[in-house]
Parts: sequence; structure tokens; C-alpha cells
Amino acid sequence: MRDKGKIGFLSVVSIGVGGMIGGGIFAVLGLAVQLAKGGTPIAFTLAGLIALITSYSYARLSFTYPSQGGTVEFLNQAFGVGLTTGSLNILLWLSYIIMLSLYAYAFGSYGASFFDHRPFWKHVLISLIVLLLTTLNFMGSAVVGKAEEWIVGFKVAILLLFVIAGLWSVDAERLHLSNWSPPIQLIAGGMIIFLAYEGFELIANTAEDVKNPEKLPLAYYTSVGFVILVYVLVALVTVGNLPYDQIVSAEDYALAASAKPFMGNAGFTLITIAALLSTSSAINATLYGAAKISYIIAKEGELPEALERKVWNRPVEGLIVTALTVLIVANVFDLSSISTMGSAGFLIIFAAVNLANARLHNVTKSKRWISLAGAILCLLALTILIWQISVEAPLKTGILAGMIGLSVGIEYTYRRMTNRVIKPLYEHPKEL
Repeated sequence: MRDKGKIGFLSVVSIGVGGMIGGGIFAVLGLAVQLAKGGTPIAFTLAGLIALITSYSYARLSFTYPSQGGTVEFLNQAFGVGLTTGSLNILLWLSYIIMLSLYAYAFGSYGASFFDHRPFWKHVLISLIVLLLTTLNFMGSAVVGKAEEWIVGFKVAILLLFVIAGLWSVDAERLHLSNWSPPIQLIAGGMIIFLAYEGFELIANTAEDVKNPEKLPLAYYTSVGFVILVYVLVALVTVGNLPYDQIVSAEDYALAASAKPFMGNAGFTLITIAALLSTSSAINATLYGAAKISYIIAKEGELPEALERKVWNRPVEGLIVTALTVLIVANVFDLSSISTMGSAGFLIIFAAVNLANARLHNVTKSKRWISLAGAILCLLALTILIWQISVEAPLKTGILAGMIGLSVGIEYTYRRMTNRVIKPLYEHPKEL
């Protein structure tokens, strides 16, 4: 019998939207425009379609295997608990760390604009937002969901205002086909911003807590579909109001800079506020999912047992370890250089989840071809992204290789050091 918790449909959708409309679009939009130019709205659409197709696999798996583990449990159910699955689970957690750190870094960067971009204030704000939202997560899933409703509402309203005001001054010539980048570059631009879509999978971590599990598929499709629309409109207004070179030079504050031509300094300030709300919302939603991921990985034997203990009947130690790691990474490293590898990491995970649902299609009552198409698209997008990056910035491919190597190394070492028996939350189906 499913345990019905306290999270309603709106809160679930808000967690998904909050995870997607976060630091990614604000931090790396400039890089996406640099690659796709006038075709940036198309790049966002392509990335969104991959996310939407993948959300089908997540929806079917979430309904069949509702648990705190989400993606972790799905992979274990489909492929067993061997080295490969364990390494993918660790890669997922590391990808969470990268995304959380990117969001915190973007929050600090935008916030520092009120203090003349002084590095000191950037690091103060990075630390404060992580500590504040970690404390909020201590208060439980109902509080997290309620906070998301308010934060998502405010930031979406500001973004819609940006779109409505900016559409009137869009220069259609900048969006003309002649100003699009070649297909490979255009797709690569979409995949670089793919990290802005990864947040929808956080819904999987709420499956055990929702009031009406049968509404989970609708929550996935609603959140992803809405975000695709918002992103395409935001990209259209951004590219249509500011020359490409100015968008690229603005880098971390491309959206705020693009608001100046039609909203003036007030617009710059307003979008900066939206960025602060968006990144804090993404941290909030991702911390909720990441802490549960680390807990369930520990429970199934893929991270140290210390993470398994609960305080106040919540996976608090997983939350603490995740938050402390984010504090260190966000304050020490320049995350803009690895943001594209964060996207690559999630493309690998999403390809695996699509394959998982294809393997379990009889159990999840799914259309196998949809999940297989999702897996192929994820791997194709990953290939194009890696190829593009290997040409322009070869070191970034080394970062991805390092992430994968670290994931395998942690899993292999832990298995050698312990004889612990790994037990998935659900019995494996007898026939696949």
C-alpha cells in the first residue's frame, strides 16, 4: 500500500518547475547563444523535447516504484545492483553536487551585482543561501513543497513580465534562419543548456510522499511542458533584443542585460531578482531530492553506512553531507567551466533511465518504443555535445571522464571494503 504523504499536485509540479527554472538558464544562457545564435529558441525546444520524452519513462517508473530513491531505485530494478548500476548512482549524486554548486554560484554572482560584483560578497551569498535552504529542508517535505509554490510563483511571474514586455521590441531579423548556427552547433547549444531541464526528475523523489500518486504522470508532463514554453519565449526575447556579442560578453547575467533595451535599469534589477529567486528555488528543490538520493544509495549499500542513519525520522545526514560538499565546491571552483559537463552527466543518467523503462515495459505498462527513442536521443545529444566541446575546449571532456572515473572508483572501492548485502526497496520482477 502506498504511503500517502502531505505533498499535493501543485507542490509536486512546483518542485519540478523549481528544479528546472533555476541557475542553469541564468548562468549558461550566454554560452548557448554563442553556439546557436538566432536559432537559440530552437535549441531550447530540442533540449526540451528530449526532456519531455524522458519524462514518460520517469512517470511510468515513478508510479510503479514510488520511493525516496527515484532514479536510483529505477536503475536497480532494471539492471540489478552490480558495479555499473552502482557507478551510475554515484554519478547521479555527483551531478547533483555540480548542479547545486552551479545554482549557488549563480545566486552569489547575481547577488553580488548589488555590491559592485565584489568577490567577498559573492562568497558570502553563496554560503548563506546554501545554509538557509538546508535549514528549510530540515523542516520536512511539506515545508519544502509549500516554499516551492511561493518561490516558483514569484519568479515565473517576473519571467512572464520579461517576456510580455520584451516581445514588443523583438528584432525579427536576429531570429532569421540566416542567423542560425549550423545544425551541429545549434544542437550543441541546446545540450549545453540541457542542465536547465534536468530538475524535472526531482519529482521522482517525491513519489512516496504525494497525496494522489495517479497524478504523477500529469505532474511530469505539466512541469516539463510549461518550462519548455517559458524557455523558448525567454530565449526569443533575449536574442531578439540584444546583439549576440553583447549576450555572450554578459555571460552570467545575459537575461538581465537583455532586459535593459526595453525595461531600462529597472528591468536589469527585476531580472536580477528573478535570478535570485530562480537559483534559490532550484537549490531548494534539488537539495530535497539530492539528500534523499544520498540516503537511499546508503541504504542500498553504495555510500558509507553513516548516511543511512536518520535524525527526527529524516535522512538528515545525507542532507548535511550534500550541503557541505556544495559549500566547498561552490566557493572554491569556477563552475562555469564545468556546467556543460553537468549536462553531459545528466544525459548519461537519462539515457540509462530510458533504457531501464524499456527493459521493464511489461511491468510499468509502457510503450517500449517511446523509451528506446528517448535513450537514442539522449546518447545522440551527448555525442554531439562531447564532439563540439572536444573541438572548442578539450579540457572539459577530461572533466567528464574524471567524473565517470570517480564514480566507478568510489563504487568499486566501497564494494571491496565491505561485504554488505544490497537490497532494493522492491522485489525484482521475475520476468523482464
